[in-house]
Amino acid sequence: MGGVAQAADGVPGVDVSNWTGEIDWESVASGGGKFAFVQATEGNNYLNPSFDAQYGGAATAGLVRGAYHFAQPHESDGATQADYFLQNGGNWISDGQTLPGVLDIEDNPYKDRNGKNNCYDLSAKDMVTWIKDFTKKYRAATGRHAIIYTTTSWWQTCTGNSDAFKSNPLWLARWGTDPGELPKSWTKHTFWQSADKGPLAGGGNSFNGTESQLDELANPPAEVTVSGAAKSRKTYTVTVSNTGPHPVKDVKVSGRAFGGQRVVKAPGCKFSGTAVSCSVKELPRGKKVTFTFTTKPKAKGTVGMNFTVGSVKLTLKGG
Repeated sequence: MGGVAQAADGVPGVDVSNWTGEIDWESVASGGGKFAFVQATEGNNYLNPSFDAQYGGAATAGLVRGAYHFAQPHESDGATQADYFLQNGGNWISDGQTLPGVLDIEDNPYKDRNGKNNCYDLSAKDMVTWIKDFTKKYRAATGRHAIIYTTTSWWQTCTGNSDAFKSNPLWLARWGTDPGELPKSWTKHTFWQSADKGPLAGGGNSFNGTESQLDELANPPAEVTVSGAAKSRKTYTVTVSNTGPHPVKDVKVSGRAFGGQRVVKAPGCKFSGTAVSCSVKELPRGKKVTFTFTTKPKAKGTVGMNFTVGSVKLTLKGG
């Protein structure tokens, strides 16, 4: 079973769509609102005609804001709808004011029109695949994990209470005074929609954290992953991957051989004796670079190399 979130005031915010109409964003800000989610798209072919005014207005008033896509899983696959969302307002930009995009997936509101059930006639397995396709496409395009908006009851029924989306922040919809039970993928909610009509504009929402944590969600730190391998007693590789949302500059890799060996080859790096030093001027988001080092080892005994990349320490033993 999922965890149970604790009711808390949190940081207030709103969600709006074309149905909300014209919004006095200065009033939202003066009333304590700190964030806004604005519908950008729905399915394959709907664009919120008020999106630019609402999204821009929220930013001008000083709110952090994000866009959301209302899923129609029966119309096309998840990657296709993620693309549509990305091309029409859902793309994340590194401006310090933009939240990750949202996948709004919930009960089918058009049952009378499309003849589908609450799960859009998808099996739980197919629904999980659809959500994975959407979130993977969004992650690949932006470096951010899409936020998932849903209800616990829908998630339990239509995904089989999947636990496969722990990396995606949860925006829980449950109108009332307590968030209650959470879907199985999550032990806490990040946002909570507690009312369809809030005191500021549109829906009433809160962020489960502090204002500084909300700002960090809009502007996360750089993220670099380091891995390495000892291919043999004399060949070692170190891979530096930019797995975060920002380009990374001036990455330094330093290493030293141990076990009585010395470095004899290190393409793209400087080396002398046991020491190596490599530098990457800029590593774009989603890219990686691999360095290969060749040593002249002793015939017997343990040999290897120690590496430092930022705060990461890596020891590779060649035997």
